[in-house]
Amino acid sequence: MASSSTAAADDLENYLALGLTVSQSKKKGAEYPKVLCLLSTYLDKEVHRNEELLGSNKIKESTTIFHGRRVPDLGIKLYAERIYKYAQCSPSCFVLGLIYMERYLQQPDIYMTSLSVHRLLITSVVVAAKFTDDGFFNNAYYGKVGGISTREMNKLELDLLFSLDFRLKVNLETFRSYCLQLEKEALTLVLEKPIHVQASNGIKHLSFNNNVDETCKHELVHERYSSRALQGCS
Repeated sequence: MASSSTAAADDLENYLALGLTVSQSKKKGAEYPKVLCLLSTYLDKEVHRNEELLGSNKIKESTTIFHGRRVPDLGIKLYAERIYKYAQCSPSCFVLGLIYMERYLQQPDIYMTSLSVHRLLITSVVVAAKFTDDGFFNNAYYGKVGGISTREMNKLELDLLFSLDFRLKVNLETFRSYCLQLEKEALTLVLEKPIHVQASNGIKHLSFNNNVDETCKHELVHERYSSRALQGCS
């Protein structure tokens, strides 16, 4: 019993450190949870490692639906923060998203690079939000958040789901191990550096502009207003 209590206390401490306990009601005006920075650092290092191996021909890569024509202007960290800001998903979705990404990358000759990491991230977090959160948006909205079309968002989601064989459930032990893995990144934080790679297929690049951001903000305000109205009627 004592060891169980200790383990629970350690888990809570770890979750607090990652910012996973931030409630939906307190997210407005709050700082981004630490998990975003650590996840971004981890993904950035994996991208660098994979591209070094690809550049030296030590591994060969198969092009996937997640590959874009060029590297997005928005870095991984800023992209993760954008998703958190506008998608309004719980912080734990980013841990689940990482788990889904790594399950997807277990396929032969599939590697995460600067051409695919953004689409893999938005798709995995969206799937995690739909699987675990009480409320979520439609893919048209998520596409605006991620800088892609609704059609592409739909295709990416389906490809990820079928690649995972719809195995979205994650046990506590696995979730805990990934949290610990991210915590280790706190010891080796590195500055994000943009990577410039030649295009490999014809998928449209991610796009962001002020009009899209204003649309996202408007829909968030509308969502909050609708929620308050429903609470008032209950």
